[in-house]
Amino acid sequence: MNNLIDDLIKLAFAEDIGDGDHTTLCCIPKDAMGKSKLLIKEKGILAGVEMAKKVFADFDPELKMEVFLNDGAEVNPGDIAFIVSGKVQSLLQTERLMLNIMQRMSGIATVTNKYVKALEGTKTRVLDTRKTTPGLRMIEKAAVKIGGGVNHRIGLFDMILLKDNHVDFAGGIEKAVTMAKQYCKDKGKDLKIELEVRNFDELNQALAVGVDRVMLDNFSPEDTKKAVEIINGRVETESSGGITFDTLRQYAECGVDFISVGALTHSVKGLDMSFKAC
Repeated sequence: MNNLIDDLIKLAFAEDIGDGDHTTLCCIPKDAMGKSKLLIKEKGILAGVEMAKKVFADFDPELKMEVFLNDGAEVNPGDIAFIVSGKVQSLLQTERLMLNIMQRMSGIATVTNKYVKALEGTKTRVLDTRKTTPGLRMIEKAAVKIGGGVNHRIGLFDMILLKDNHVDFAGGIEKAVTMAKQYCKDKGKDLKIELEVRNFDELNQALAVGVDRVMLDNFSPEDTKKAVEIINGRVETESSGGITFDTLRQYAECGVDFISVGALTHSVKGLDMSFKAC
């Protein structure tokens, strides 16, 4: 997946700099040298340091980065995460891309960590989803892991997740799952098969045909607890749909293995930080 990151950085620089950063070029001498520090302005979980290294190195390999705080660190206002030294023109041209990435990733890691802490003492792990910013999925899912969460499938290629539309178009659960298993066999694919179920009848069908994980979609906490008892450890369990931070613990105490939360990536506020001359 490194090629996707490389492509992202190239595209981001292309859309930001275009035919040149004329503001910087008009007033900063080419040989001017300086230093800038990444100043944290909000409490949270730091994420994106490794990505920042790549941004700086890709743009100007001569930039030197002194790191004081790494990915996953708990940060507070006033903390300095790193100092970068080198050509001032390079510092100014890389500033916004680095900040955009680090603010976004740190915001995701911070929210994820909040969910992870809310689940302490249970067996349940929080999962991300595919509700990511187009083109930024790899870094957003990396931020979830930095925050202590677990990545669900990365895309449509690394797991089979039969949702309601797949089941309905395929003609039912048994047909959908049977075809999925045959597909894996024919293609030589070793992919986990997960099935979304909407009620207890579909749950019983899923257990009868055999899958790796069931997604209990929009089940109430009471029905979730009952479903977990019916499953009795035969397959992995995931709760999804309409679960908020306030109801998270209630679902976890039902005994599910995972809770998927789209809010980890689709509506997160970036962590406040700035890149200042020093």
